Parts: sequence; structure tokens; C-alpha cells
Amino acid sequence: MTTLSLAARDSATMLRRDVRHSLRYPMLTVSGITVPVVLLLLFVGVFGHALSAGLGTPLAGVSYVNFLAPGILVMTAGFAAEATAVNVCTDMHTGIIPRFRTMAISRGSVLTGQVTGSLIRTMISGVLVVAVALLLGFRPSAGPVAWIAAAGMFALLTLALTWLTVSFGLMAKTPAGANSLALIPAFLPFLSSAFIPAGSMSGGVRWFAEHEPFTPITDTLRGLLTGTPIGGNAALAIAWCAGITLGGYFWARALYNRGG
Repeated sequence: MTTLSLAARDSATMLRRDVRHSLRYPMLTVSGITVPVVLLLLFVGVFGHALSAGLGTPLAGVSYVNFLAPGILVMTAGFAAEATAVNVCTDMHTGIIPRFRTMAISRGSVLTGQVTGSLIRTMISGVLVVAVALLLGFRPSAGPVAWIAAAGMFALLTLALTWLTVSFGLMAKTPAGANSLALIPAFLPFLSSAFIPAGSMSGGVRWFAEHEPFTPITDTLRGLLTGTPIGGNAALAIAWCAGITLGGYFWARALYNRGG
């Protein structure tokens, strides 16, 4: 077998291990779905009318759940990646990683299996969040091509945040520390266009919202799903996701190899 096929085989083995762990300890996965759903219920059912009425022109004629749902999808990717950080940190401090390093397996397969498992779980979580949004009145206007593009954008975001939080898991000394670091990308969408248009914010908060990565990603998903203008946000969103993915990957690889 070639080196590539061996690496693929080892990664598949680590993916199976990750899936079994998820089934055996489901609470981290469940929380990654529960928090976005609770936020969706809270902001649609409790704050939605007030926010929609108060914003006036930016949301004129637009159902607030249609505006909100793409932002909640972005947060879903962040909260799901949080579980990956905890899992990686736990593996690093229970002795299993040093044992893997002594075995005749591809070094990169350990992290690749974690990332692939997280990607699968997060895509499923995204489908569930969309289903809840539909029950709450979300009415996307996307056709088949736009849905595929939105799924691709969501997958790119998931991949980026997963590699970033894998690095957090490798760097942290405890699972609690990994969880705290992973909360940064999970909650950063609050300071984006996820809940209100960035243009309606004031001062430095507006500047930050307009220049942080989650705003173009959210606006791209919103445009694909509801038909709002995307403009140059798609290129920015892809560039941010690619940059975070590469940065997270090389950072994770350096931390993992340094640990060996």
C-alpha cells in the first residue's frame, strides 16, 4: 500500500474511534445542538418582535427569523467545534496520544479522524437547526444550487473552526481550559451581523463587526438562503475560512509534533 492509502486507512480508523466516543459520551454533541436551538427560540420567541420593530428600515418587510437563522447556523459551527477542543485535550492528557505515537500509524491520522468526525457531527447539527428554524417560520427562498452553495459555505466554516479548536485542545493544559478557549469563536458571532445588521451598530462595535470574519460569512449564508444581496461578502467569507483553516492546521500540526 502507498503512504497516502495507509494514511487514509489510519484516518478512517481514528474516525471510527471518534464516532464511538460520540455515541458513548453524547452530552458534548447534544450541547453543541442545544445551545443554538435555545438561542433561536429565545431571539425569535422573546426578542424577535422588539428587534424587528426597533431596527426599522434594515429589516423592513423581512421576517426576523429569516434574518436570524443564518446567524444561528454560524454559531452552530462554533459550539460544535467546542466539543472537539475538549476531546482533543482529553486525549492529550489521558496517555492515549503517546501510545498512538509508538504505534505504526500515520501521525496525522489522529487529528484528521477528530476533524472528520467533528465535520460530520456539525453538518448533522446544522440540518437539525434548520429544521427547528423551519418550524419557527423560517422560509428560505434558495433553490437547489443555492442550498448546495450554502452547505459548502457551512462546511468550510466548520472545517476552519474545527482546526482552530483542535489547536486550542492541544495547547490547553486541561479540558476546562480547552473549553474556555473554544468559547471565543463560539460567542464571537454575537459581535457580527448574526442578530442585527452591522450598520445599525455604533462606534467601535460597528467597525469591529464590519471587519471580523463572521459578518461576511453570515451575510453570505443569509444571501444564499434568503436572497439578500451578497456583494463581495462571498469572496471575503471564503478567504477568511481558508486562512483560518490553514492557520489552524499548521498550528495544530506544530503543537502535535512538538508534543512528540
